Amino acid sequence: MSEPLIDSGANAVDTSRPLRARIPATELPALGDGNGVTVTWREARLDDAEAIAELFAAMAERDHPEWSETVDEIRGEFEHSYVDPARDGVVAVDADGRMVAHGLCIRTPDPVDYARVILMGGVHPAVRGRGVGRQLLAWQQARAEQLLGELELTMPGWVMSYAAEVAPEHGRLLEHAGFSAVRYFTTLHAELADAPIDDRPVPDGIRVEAWSSEYSEVARAAKNAAFADHWGSQPSSRETWDAWQQLDTFRPELSRLAFDGGRVVGFVTTDVNEEDWQRLGRSSGYIGLVGTVRDWRGKGLASALLAEVMTAHRRAGFELSVLDVDTANPTGALGVYERLGFTAVSRDVAYRRLY
Repeated sequence: MSEPLIDSGANAVDTSRPLRARIPATELPALGDGNGVTVTWREARLDDAEAIAELFAAMAERDHPEWSETVDEIRGEFEHSYVDPARDGVVAVDADGRMVAHGLCIRTPDPVDYARVILMGGVHPAVRGRGVGRQLLAWQQARAEQLLGELELTMPGWVMSYAAEVAPEHGRLLEHAGFSAVRYFTTLHAELADAPIDDRPVPDGIRVEAWSSEYSEVARAAKNAAFADHWGSQPSSRETWDAWQQLDTFRPELSRLAFDGGRVVGFVTTDVNEEDWQRLGRSSGYIGLVGTVRDWRGKGLASALLAEVMTAHRRAGFELSVLDVDTANPTGALGVYERLGFTAVSRDVAYRRLY
């Protein structure tokens, strides 16, 4: 069952008035809690991207050993017009100048039905359990409330964060701060040498092409339509959409678009981060988006597109195809993936607090 938009009880949302900030975001002081760690907080800067990537790589060893964010991806988040690193982000450094924590609050643009702020970042595993995470989360919550309060909108507010199930300390911290686990996202792997991806015909009337920038806007329209009934999804703005396609990791030649006449009705995208191959122990392509517009669902289009992309991965010499799925997805996507040879390897939990 899908999670309701507005919860009852203590988290009930008053939609009759604009969202307002409850407490101001304040400067974070230096932290020394007697447990052998002292950190100094400051605002985040664009030139922190490499140090943040190193921090994230250390966090990945504990939280999700098979992948980590790239410097390009971190810079991309900072460079969005709706993100101000100095106001929306902080970093903590220890006495040796090593970055040990980073937090970023992103209020997604053009809200529909609800306004959303996503809390990103985390704490180096070596200093967890010493108060750094609590301090960081308190600042992020305050900044998130401030970002919501800037909107003169009569709609619910969601503050969201994600935690790896294998690292439950993050989830416990969020729950203590009033967040609730509301959704589960499973990472799936398909061994391409054995995946049953042959004989997946494209439905009649459909033509399939490799991704091209000339189709970017019709593809964005299809993505927004296809994900309109997915939990937690908001329409992709043109800025966000274009920025994603400009990342070095996006591989248009390994991505596919399905056309019904001039309309895009299905899509599968591929990203490749070779730095993750060492973590995985194998080469892989990451399937970031899979979607079919409503009137083309249930006709085998998603399976055919996925099979074609997985075949392209295999021809490129990849050993794995990787993707993530909302296990409560109403389109039955999990079953489609399992029939193509995908199996679950890990799970992340989506946490939410309502305003």
